[in-house]
Amino acid sequence: MKTSLLGFGLLATSLTTIAAEPTPVINDFGYFYNVPAHVSDLSQAQFKIAFDVGDGAEKGAQNNHINSLARFINMHVAHGVKPENIQLALVVHGSASVDVLENSVYKSRFDVDNKNQSLITQLLANNTVVYVCGQSAMHMKVASEQLIPGVKMALSAMTAHAQLQQQGYTLNPF
Repeated sequence: MKTSLLGFGLLATSLTTIAAEPTPVINDFGYFYNVPAHVSDLSQAQFKIAFDVGDGAEKGAQNNHINSLARFINMHVAHGVKPENIQLALVVHGSASVDVLENSVYKSRFDVDNKNQSLITQLLANNTVVYVCGQSAMHMKVASEQLIPGVKMALSAMTAHAQLQQQGYTLNPF
């Protein structure tokens, strides 16, 4: 009987631990490690951060630089930051400009699916604005109507960053 109770107690503890694991905000992306003993009190934290991505992914692969935004959101929400207190901006330029093409356009150009579309769509739904550099887009033959819905065409990456800074965004150095 004691063994059964002990076994049941361990099972209940395990289920409680599993149930306590936070559900990611961005599904299938943004994996992170739990750091239970970190020094920050994040309960009142507010973030307004711009990320710069100029390196494109291998064709048909996920852009891990874009995935960093999902990691930032998932990691911070799991550690106590309210989702509404996280505002991110993604500025895409250079060879990464094709990573924000809508899947049918991407597939017709490269013969593979755009592995970034689901990630970018989820980011857009979670307080993230996404800009593509118009200069890079023109160079890479990317038209605004070919972009993933919600991605905005900026005059340039420099312009987008300058305007984001004026709006209070800091630049993530990673």
